[in-house]
Amino acid sequence: MFTRVFPIRSLLVCAVLMGVSAAVCLPLTAKTRAAFSADAWSDIDQGAIDQRVFELALGAAACAVKSGQIVNPSTLTIIDYSQPSTERRLWVFDLHRQALLYEELVAHGKESGDNMATRFSNEMNSHQSSLGLFLTEDTYVGRNGYSLRLRGLDEGFNDRAHERAIVMHGAPYVNDDIGRTMGRLGRSWGCPALREGVARAVIDRVKGTGILFAYYPDSEWLKSSKYLNDCQTSAHSTN
Repeated sequence: MFTRVFPIRSLLVCAVLMGVSAAVCLPLTAKTRAAFSADAWSDIDQGAIDQRVFELALGAAACAVKSGQIVNPSTLTIIDYSQPSTERRLWVFDLHRQALLYEELVAHGKESGDNMATRFSNEMNSHQSSLGLFLTEDTYVGRNGYSLRLRGLDEGFNDRAHERAIVMHGAPYVNDDIGRTMGRLGRSWGCPALREGVARAVIDRVKGTGILFAYYPDSEWLKSSKYLNDCQTSAHSTN
């Protein structure tokens, strides 16, 4: 898997690590540092999320803020694709109030696997989910109803999300009854699909100023993503 993520106070200067000008790098204010500090969340309900995944997501999100990819994000959505689709494996956290907002089911791409997702892609027509850090953007009504555009930030892993129309939307095949009957949820064409009854509320809460972090212990992504490595003093190891 990977080693423990170091606290945010150990982040290095991103202008040196990321090869960008100092003007692009934004300092983390005390309030922002607190939002991304695992220690600050230690006494707060985090649901059933794996603590290692939570800390990894905090570190990646802080790196995106420090490198100027997003300013003052309001929410952090985490998907742990290493968990079965029948489990609640999507969490939405309010970064300003430091609170868990949602703990939900989420479907993966039909070519990523059955109940367990094991394959991920950035390629067109792969019908697989993508890993990495996304920005939540605007909403629209399309083939899957009310949907949220996602912009992939992880080069080579999810940066074709717009081109592939990878969006968050509701779907009738995402619910506990289907999970019990089929032994898995229905699957999307790569989109993180939610229960229809909660999709609009989640989308409206995270749209525009949020970060989404999609995790799986993929060795190539863990060692290559700049958001997992360039702002950290520690490397992430995999088995």
